[in-house]
Amino acid sequence: MIETTSLSVRLGEREVLTEVGLRVRRGEWLAVIGPNGAGKSTLVKAVMGLVAHRGEVTLDGRPAAALRPRDRARLVAYAPQSPALPPDMTVFDYALLGRTPYVSHFGRESRHDRDITASVLDRLDLTGFAARRVGELSGGERQRVVLARALAQQALVLLLDEPTTALDLGHQQQVLDLVDRLRLADGLTVVTTLHDLTLAGLYADTLLLLARGRAVAAGKPAHVLTEELVGTHFDAHVKIEPGPDGRPVVHLVRGGT
Repeated sequence: MIETTSLSVRLGEREVLTEVGLRVRRGEWLAVIGPNGAGKSTLVKAVMGLVAHRGEVTLDGRPAAALRPRDRARLVAYAPQSPALPPDMTVFDYALLGRTPYVSHFGRESRHDRDITASVLDRLDLTGFAARRVGELSGGERQRVVLARALAQQALVLLLDEPTTALDLGHQQQVLDLVDRLRLADGLTVVTTLHDLTLAGLYADTLLLLARGRAVAAGKPAHVLTEELVGTHFDAHVKIEPGPDGRPVVHLVRGGT
């Protein structure tokens, strides 16, 4: 569904990504992990076509560079880490922006577009918030509204950059459980960047570890989340052990002992 070949990005004088290759199959969840400054957000933006890059990005078997922005938006929905949310816009109208790729340049949203938006809000338990202003919402509610806009696009791929940023533990779980349910129900392909390594290992099918702009490990969570790899690339002392379901749980070791 998504494939990159020798993907490289230079921002100013700095090479942020260097020849990164990845492959995500339809219906799979890939979590991109790595220390701060590793290039995680830049990778997602490059796949979305928001930053100039070298190398190739393929979406659903088609070169992304050959797709018109409108066609790409029908394939891929993107939720940035810190989206600009107009505080005075209602929840419904903000989610309705997800239908933009289907509206003609001089047209207006159709009844069909509004019905799809209403259905998405219902699935996310946001119907009761439809008339509320975005600026009045809590952090967890705003995250769900951003997800609603992305889902209203009816794209086959969700690119979510740090979807749990600034959320407390309960809201983190709610958002990731929701993404997982929607992925399984609709056959969506999901790519997320995540800071929390245990969450990444708990929810994703596969992980891609970036360090200094390069892919240094990829595969099943148990193969990527090892004490050696995490210790080396995060400069952290950790103990990693299997959780109740066999997936790796990362524990910090105080004082490196």
